[in-house]
Amino acid sequence: MSRRSMAGLAALLLLPVLWVAQAGPATAAGRVSVTSSAGTATIDGRYSTTLTVSGSGFQSIKGGHGGVYVWFGTVTGTWRPSQGGVSGSNYLYVPDSETADNQGFQRYVAFPGSDTASSAAAVMSTSGAWSVKLTVPGPTFKAVGRNGTVTTVDCRTVQCGVITVGAHGVKNANNETFTPVKVADLQQAAPSTANEPETPSTDEPSASGSQETTPAVPTGKPKLEVDRTSAVAGRVLSFTGTGLPPGKQLSVVFDDGVAAAGPFQVSTAGELVGVIPLPADVAAGTHTLRIYGLEDAPTVNFAVRAAETPASSTQQSADDSGQDGVDTWGKVFAGFGAALLLVAIARLLLMVWRSRRAS
Repeated sequence: MSRRSMAGLAALLLLPVLWVAQAGPATAAGRVSVTSSAGTATIDGRYSTTLTVSGSGFQSIKGGHGGVYVWFGTVTGTWRPSQGGVSGSNYLYVPDSETADNQGFQRYVAFPGSDTASSAAAVMSTSGAWSVKLTVPGPTFKAVGRNGTVTTVDCRTVQCGVITVGAHGVKNANNETFTPVKVADLQQAAPSTANEPETPSTDEPSASGSQETTPAVPTGKPKLEVDRTSAVAGRVLSFTGTGLPPGKQLSVVFDDGVAAAGPFQVSTAGELVGVIPLPADVAAGTHTLRIYGLEDAPTVNFAVRAAETPASSTQQSADDSGQDGVDTWGKVFAGFGAALLLVAIARLLLMVWRSRRAS
């Protein structure tokens, strides 16, 4: 075999090594669209808002663990978890329980065939598309970081929007996005009918000679409910109030002052949604939550479970580092395979050289 032939053979054998060294992770161009009842990426400046959030071009991993979290909040600096961003510091969001039937403040989109799809609000398609409904409690909210810190966020003074990150501790830079939203008054009055013909009224006039109108009043007795699955010491409890006076500002009190949150403004439909952090040292058992600011304030009794054991925190840390571990072992195996291939090439060249010497 000539030296030129030997060089060509070595180059062909080295191609897999070069491919391993140059090949990078698969990329995806995740795009998110956000619309409210106004048809734009806007939340109401006083009341809660329901957003329709749709994603496309996300990296979809069939049968992969986890998927994507969809949050509403704000970000600062290098907020992406894949770049070292930390919850409660670089990104803040409205907390909620991580279940499919939560209050709608956050959503989980599972990969197709994921082992955690049962707790997801939606499943991502193989092309990386998904759509969910996301509830924004109002222009202000309290965010709770993984380290337990509570921060009040006012979207009228800071830029808020929809955040997507890898779910269940899997950090995926391809699926990390932030889509800004605006704050405006979406509760506009109905269009004027000054140019429309008048319709004769069949109602009798009042004593003053003019027809009086009264604002709509919610029907039914005021009621307060909590998300009992999130009633854990040291975590955030979601609650919903109904049958309340529209436009009124109310607060929520836990165990007569042990913890409080608010004020929250009641929507035009007489509804109030929000969250309240439960103290980490609260004893397990039955506790009370009540609305403060009404004469006949509704209350609700519910059971609070003890704080999670350190083993759970250890498991969370293991989940957070899972993706990094996978990447590290992938690099180790790739380097080991490349080294074996180089040894094989060296032995082949040595055999060729010895055969040429013998001949």
